[in-house]
Amino acid sequence: MLRLRFCGCLIALSYSSCFVLLAVAQVTNPSEVDALRAVKSSLIDYRKHLRNWNKGDPCNSSWTGVLCFGSVGTDGYLHIRELQLLSMYLSGTLAPELGKLSQLVILDFMWNDLSGSIPNEIGNITSLKLLLLNGNKLLGSLPDELGYLANLNRLQVDQNHISGPIPKSFVNLRSLRHLHMNNNSLSGQIPSELSEIPTLLHMLLDNNNLSGYLPPEFSNIPGLRIIQLDNNNFMGIEIPATYGNLSRLTKLSLRNCSLQGAIPDFSRIPNLSYLDLSQNYLTGPIPSPTLSDNMATIDLLENHLNGSIPQSFSDLPHLQKLSLGNNLLNGSIPAIWLNVSFSTKARLALDLRNNSISNILGELNPPANVTLRLEGNPICKNASIENTGPFCQSEARDEIPEVSINST
Repeated sequence: MLRLRFCGCLIALSYSSCFVLLAVAQVTNPSEVDALRAVKSSLIDYRKHLRNWNKGDPCNSSWTGVLCFGSVGTDGYLHIRELQLLSMYLSGTLAPELGKLSQLVILDFMWNDLSGSIPNEIGNITSLKLLLLNGNKLLGSLPDELGYLANLNRLQVDQNHISGPIPKSFVNLRSLRHLHMNNNSLSGQIPSELSEIPTLLHMLLDNNNLSGYLPPEFSNIPGLRIIQLDNNNFMGIEIPATYGNLSRLTKLSLRNCSLQGAIPDFSRIPNLSYLDLSQNYLTGPIPSPTLSDNMATIDLLENHLNGSIPQSFSDLPHLQKLSLGNNLLNGSIPAIWLNVSFSTKARLALDLRNNSISNILGELNPPANVTLRLEGNPICKNASIENTGPFCQSEARDEIPEVSINST
C-alpha cells in the first residue's frame, strides 16, 4: 500500500511538474512572431519605442504595443489580440505581413508619420474590429479587400493623402458604425451602396474631392447620426429631401459643396443640433417649421436665400449660433434671443450681415451675452429704429464663436 501510495505521489508530482513546464512553455504563434518582426523592419523607430521587440516572446515579454489573448488557442499557441502603436513617432511603411496577425481585433497606428499604401493583406484579418490609421501620410487608394472585414466596427483613415474612389466593396462592412475618411484626396461618386450598411452612425467624408450626387438612399440608414461632407464638389446637385427623414441625425454639415436648390424641411429630426449648409448656392426661402429644441448651430452663410427670417427661430431654447449673412433675406428680424435659455457661460451669436433686412419685430435691445451683426442692411440706415449703432459697425463687439459637436 505504501509503495502504491508512494507511486501515486510520484505520478501526481510528475503530472504537476509537466503542467508547470507546459505553462512556462506557452509561446506566441510563430507565424505571428515572424509577422511582427517584418512589421518592425518596415518601420523607422528613431525614438526606439520598439527596442524590446528583439527580446523574448511577444506575449510573455510584454513587447511594446502588443497585447495578447489570456489563454492559448486550439493550436496550443498564444495569439496577438491588439497592436497599439499610436503616437510613437513611427515612420516607414505598413508591412503586408500584418495580414498574418489572423486573430487581431485592434490595429492602431494613429498619429504617426507613416507613408506608402495600405496593404491589401489587412483584408485577411477577418477578426478585426478597429482599424485606426488616421493622422499619417498614407498614399494610394483604399484596397477593395478592406470590404472583407465583416466584423469591423470603426474604420479611421482620415487625415492622410489617400486618393481614388471609395470602394463599393464597403457595402459588406455590415458591422461598421464609424466611417472616418475625411481630410484625404478621395474622388468620384459616393457609392450609394454605403446606404446598405445598417449599423452606420458617423459618416465623415469632408475635405476630399468627391463629386457626383448625394445618394438619397442614405435616409434608409436607421441610426445615422452624423453626416459630414464639407469641402467637396457636388456642383449643381440639390440636397435630397429624404435627408429630412433621418430621424436619429444630430449633425449635418455640407459646407462649401457647390450645392444648389432649396433647403429641405429638417423639422422632423428630433435631435438635430448642428446644421451647416454655408458657402453654397442654395436658393428660395428658409423653411419655416420649427426645428429641434436641441438646435445649437444653424449656419446658412453665403448662399442666395431670400424671403424673411422665420419666426420659428425664436423658439429654439438652446441656440448658440445663427449665421445668415451674405444672402438676399428681407423683412424684419424676430427677437430670436427672447426664448433662449441662457446658462452662466452661454452666448448667442447672430450674424445677419449683408442682407436686405429693414426692420425688427419689437425692440432692438438684446442682452449683453448676445452678439448681433447687422452691417450691410437697410435697417442700419433707418433713423426711426433706435439703438442700431452698436450692431451696424464694421467690426462686431465680439467674435462670432464656433459651436461644434465632438464626433471624435
